[in-house]
Amino acid sequence: MTFPGLDLPGRTALVTGGAGGIGRAICRDLAALGARVLIADLDADAAASFAKELPDAAGLAVDLADPASIDALAERAGPVDVLVHNAGISIVEPFTESDPAAWDLMWKVNLRAPMQLTKALLPGMVERGWGRLVFVSSDGARAGSGGEGAYGATKAGLFGLAKSLAREAARGGVTSNIVCPGPTDTPMVREVAKAHPDLLDKLAKGIPLRRIGTPEDVAGLIAYLCTDRAGYITGQTLSVSGGITMQ
Repeated sequence: MTFPGLDLPGRTALVTGGAGGIGRAICRDLAALGARVLIADLDADAAASFAKELPDAAGLAVDLADPASIDALAERAGPVDVLVHNAGISIVEPFTESDPAAWDLMWKVNLRAPMQLTKALLPGMVERGWGRLVFVSSDGARAGSGGEGAYGATKAGLFGLAKSLAREAARGGVTSNIVCPGPTDTPMVREVAKAHPDLLDKLAKGIPLRRIGTPEDVAGLIAYLCTDRAGYITGQTLSVSGGITMQ
């Protein structure tokens, strides 16, 4: 028995960073809802390989630090109904010791790329009268996190972008929302944990639900926001953090 309005048949979804930890979970959920999924990733081989695991998907190469590559992605993708800005770069270090070159890279990937890609694909959504924009930010940007000053600044920029687009595109049937994951069990976090074996346990102890999140926790909310049932939700910032941040 299906639940009316909780599916995406005939829709095309583009997910940046789709071959990564959270990205894969997002792509799987959107595919399960019936969407054709375009997996955009810097690792073209990983995107192409992962696409074979889904019923209707394609892997697309993109370097989000390169404006020309973003334009090429938008052209290859064609009409897109769902755009999930999942890709991001995080460089954790005290702000006073940070390298401005790293600021520039994070700004390009975390903020400029979503702006450019949305500018290319949003007009088509408005013209067709339906669309979903989801921006994956961070609870570190929302609440502050030591060592993430520059990263948080670039991810916080998504709040202003998404909320402004929510107002501008509403009459075109397009919603725009932000999802902020808290500590999440991804390959990147596991890699960091190799040098700090007790990291995951320490993180879990500070979370009311006493565990760190999974990619599926984040993907479930994003998938819902992309359906018709979420058509009256726009301009919102939603945390998936096990209660570590509350608002």
